[in-house]
Amino acid sequence: MYHLIVSLHSILRWLILLFAIIVIVQAFIGMTKRKPFLPGNKRAPLYLLISADLQLLAGLYLYFIGPWFGLLKSAGGEVMKNAGQRFYTVEHTVAMLLAIILIHVGYSNTKKNIDDDRKYKRLFWFTLVALIIILASIPWPFRTAVARPWVTMPS
Repeated sequence: MYHLIVSLHSILRWLILLFAIIVIVQAFIGMTKRKPFLPGNKRAPLYLLISADLQLLAGLYLYFIGPWFGLLKSAGGEVMKNAGQRFYTVEHTVAMLLAIILIHVGYSNTKKNIDDDRKYKRLFWFTLVALIIILASIPWPFRTAVARPWVTMPS
């Protein structure tokens, strides 16, 4: 089961990146061309939100069922001295939680009774900052201490 959730977590990353880029582009176009914010404009942000929430559930499962939480409890301060362990036990977890909070805030602004320009601007900026945090916190294959494959498949 653990390896299946790792694979799901790996695949969901790509959906989140895709939807975040779509949301940013749509919000930028809506913002610059002063388009009305129609109900259909909430579709991509909603898909981003759902993907991020599924990713959060998978990540929490991996964190608490996998080795990271136990390592944090047992090793304590020693974890902070190891870049790879610190990344997974603290940095990745905190950064991704922050990114998901930003995605939620950006989406919630689309439902507020504010002018369309402000909806687009808030959606754009919250999603852009979330995307930057996500990109900085993914264990890309080229990151030496924390590298993971592009896609993890179940073994």
